[in-house]
Amino acid sequence: MPLRNPLLKVSVIVPTYRRPADLARCLAALQRQSRAPDEVIVIARGDDEMTHAALRDPAVVPGTLPLTVALVDVPGQVAALNRGLDAASGDVLAITDDDAAPHADWVARIAAAFEQDPRLGGLGGRDWVHEKGRVLDGERQRVGKVTAAGMITGNHHLGVGDAREVDILKGANMSYRRDAVRALRFDVRLRGTGAQVHNDMAFSLSVKHAGWKLMYDPRVAVDHYPAERFDDDQRFKFNDAAFYNASFNLRLIMCETLTPAGRWAFVAYSTLIGNRADPGFVRALSLAFERGGVALALRKWWVGLRAMRGAWQEAVR
Repeated sequence: MPLRNPLLKVSVIVPTYRRPADLARCLAALQRQSRAPDEVIVIARGDDEMTHAALRDPAVVPGTLPLTVALVDVPGQVAALNRGLDAASGDVLAITDDDAAPHADWVARIAAAFEQDPRLGGLGGRDWVHEKGRVLDGERQRVGKVTAAGMITGNHHLGVGDAREVDILKGANMSYRRDAVRALRFDVRLRGTGAQVHNDMAFSLSVKHAGWKLMYDPRVAVDHYPAERFDDDQRFKFNDAAFYNASFNLRLIMCETLTPAGRWAFVAYSTLIGNRADPGFVRALSLAFERGGVALALRKWWVGLRAMRGAWQEAVR
C-alpha cells in the first residue's frame, strides 16, 4: 500500500473530455504512485456521458483511489481547471492531462520538492511525448524561458539535467503550492472552446510575477500521449479559428506581462519575424520557399496580425 506523507496534502487535478481510454490509463498510473495522492479530482462536463460511464466502471476507477468527480458546464480547459482549483483541498495542487500517465514517483517527488523549499510556488517536469508510435527523444538544457522581448523557449518534453528555475510550466505536468495560487485562476479571456492554448503559460507567469519561484525538474516525469481534441484545434491540421485563438492568447499574455519596452519589441519581432509555429512576415516567406505553399504561409501571418490587433485591444481595456 502506497504511503501518504503527513506533512503536505497533495491534490491531483485531471480535466477530461471524451477520452475514456486515456483517462483510464491516467488513473491507473495514479493508483501506482509510491506516495499516494491525498485526493484525485477529475473534472468532467455534465453532458460527457462516455466519461461518466467510464467513471462508473470499477475497472477504470480502482476502489482505493481517493477520487472525486467535479462537474463543469462551461466548455474549455480554463473552466475545467478553475473548477478543479475550487474543488481541491490540498496544500499542493498537481495538474496533469487525461492523456498523460505520471511516473510512479511523480507525487512523491512533487511533495518532497514543496516540503524542502518554502519559496517554491510551482514545479514542472518532463513530459515524455509518445507520438506516431515513437517517443520524441532529445536533450535540451534550456527549458521554459521567456526573454524580455517575449521570445519563448518551451522544450519541457526534452529537458535534461538538474532541477533549475524557469519562467513557464507546461500544463501536462505542473504543480502549485496552494498559498501561491490562492486567489489566482486561469484567465477566462483566453480564446478557444477546448484546449485554450497557452493557458498554462499565462497561469505560471502570474505565479512567477507574484514573486514565487518556478522550478523544472526532468525527474518529475509523465508519459504524454497527445490525444484527439474535440474543438477547432486539431494539432497538426491548420484551421483559421484555432490558429487565431492560439495566436491571440499568446499575444495577450505577452502584452500584459512584458515591460512597455519589451511589449513593443515583442510586437515588432512577432509581426516581422515570429517563429515556425506563428510566423511573422519574413518567416512566412522563408517557410513558403522552404516547404512550398506561399498562400498558406501568408495566411498564417495575416491571421496572426489580426490576432495581435485583437489581443492589443483586450490588453489596453
